[in-house]
Amino acid sequence: MMIKAGFIINPVAGMGGAVGLKGTDGVLEEALERGARPVAHIKAKKALENLNGRRSDLNLLTSSGVMGENILEALEFPEFSVVYHPEKKTSGKDTQKVCRILLEENVDLIIFCGGDGTARDIYEIVKDQIPIIGIPSGVKMFSGVFSVNPESISLLIEKFLEDKAEIREAEIMDIDEESYRRDELNLKVFGYARTVYVPLLVQRSKSLFQSVSEERSKREIAEFMKEVMRDNALYILGAGTTTKSIADSMGIEKTLLGVDLVKNGELIAKDVNEREILSYMEKERNVKIVVTPIGAQGFIFGRGNQQISADVIKKAGKENIIVIATPHKLNQTPYLLVDTGDERLNEELSGYKTIVCGYRMAQRKKIIGGDPFREVQILR
Repeated sequence: MMIKAGFIINPVAGMGGAVGLKGTDGVLEEALERGARPVAHIKAKKALENLNGRRSDLNLLTSSGVMGENILEALEFPEFSVVYHPEKKTSGKDTQKVCRILLEENVDLIIFCGGDGTARDIYEIVKDQIPIIGIPSGVKMFSGVFSVNPESISLLIEKFLEDKAEIREAEIMDIDEESYRRDELNLKVFGYARTVYVPLLVQRSKSLFQSVSEERSKREIAEFMKEVMRDNALYILGAGTTTKSIADSMGIEKTLLGVDLVKNGELIAKDVNEREILSYMEKERNVKIVVTPIGAQGFIFGRGNQQISADVIKKAGKENIIVIATPHKLNQTPYLLVDTGDERLNEELSGYKTIVCGYRMAQRKKIIGGDPFREVQILR
């Protein structure tokens, strides 16, 4: 039986991440001026290359050029057709136009590559009529319709085609990017979409933990880290309230949603991008990275902190990564995830790691960075 699925790429998704813009909505030109490079086509190719030539029962309907056709041609995909031709400069309106066509074509599934903005554009047209599943390529991916990494998509599609995947509702969430760039996190649920779900392959939606015990745990972590960070090293502090608590304890004004550099209790640089981080690293012998999992999703790299890129991580060395998290967050997060865009690095970061969870307190937690299914011994 032939299954028809839509395939949509937002070609500018994720370009604002590494350059510190926290998204590309309305600032694409600035992102390009800062040296941003397209990443969506790379993620989309990774997502589908394992299906190349293997699924004669899948017919993909897509848009011309960078919105889908180029990748499917490069992969020599066996069955696909172009149903929409966008202008050279694409936008969310093109995503919505092709969605309307896909509904008219009675597709069974929409596979898209982008972030929360793309998910929201699609949801506004599709609602809950058909399942959607996202290849993560944006800067902010708080919605529950994304696979944990691009490589997981092929297995999700296979399970869907074999009728072995659950179809469930997931939150479509987004934020105001202008507020986000002002270091304000205004998160809103826009609706509930149907999505393809297989355990370990689909990320959970973002959760915000707030309680008295949480704040106490953060202060304890901060006090411990303040002692640790007196070693003359340059510290790269990732985004999040837990990392911000460290700066607060030092009297430093850290960005909540950006990446900052600290050395010997002083703020060296604020809200830095990948290029700036690498530049500062050239002058330092000892560099350490401090990150915390993003909400209940469990990502320590690849969601909201793309400035700490694969190149930054490799230059610092995995032994110089410090993960911090409150006990409550660790209890609510069964495993931690990495999606650096570098498969080999993801594998190297996998395994058990000690997580700082209080004043001179730690827990061991598993990090998954390769094929999540391997971890639970589910065979293809």
